[in-house]
Amino acid sequence: MAGPQTGSWGQGGIQMISNDDFLFFIDQELDAMISMVGELGDGLANRRLAVVGSNSPYAILNHCLGLLEYWGGHVVAGRPSHRDREAEFSARGAVADLIARARVARAQLADDLATVAGSDPPLRPPRLPFAELPIVRTSGGALIHIHAEFARHRGHMDLTKDLLLAP
Repeated sequence: MAGPQTGSWGQGGIQMISNDDFLFFIDQELDAMISMVGELGDGLANRRLAVVGSNSPYAILNHCLGLLEYWGGHVVAGRPSHRDREAEFSARGAVADLIARARVARAQLADDLATVAGSDPPLRPPRLPFAELPIVRTSGGALIHIHAEFARHRGHMDLTKDLLLAP
């Protein structure tokens, strides 16, 4: 079976996208979130809406970086994970530092993808309840999970930004 450079991620002849295509879609979501926190600045990016359970744009992007580290780095590529998922949502800080971390995380994702094929099983199974889901039978399934979560959180951040900027 061809490796990830050829785009042959499927089983049984099903062709999936190449690493470059996958990273293009991740970049759309990540770049949009980086742009939003940059536009909001330190003050508004760290502010939550006055709604129980809401998250600040800073916390949303911070959570997405944790998601990349865990699902891309740990589950797919087999690197150790020290993720504290709950702490991701209460994180606060300088937007410039968060953006710099996002750039490093994106570069690490590209490095992680260079070592696996999408049809490969994940190198480290995820924790329950995810371990029982069909999305983690392959590394490609775990990567699709990353994109789905990035798209969801980009939408969440977009709505949050609009409400924070509303008169």
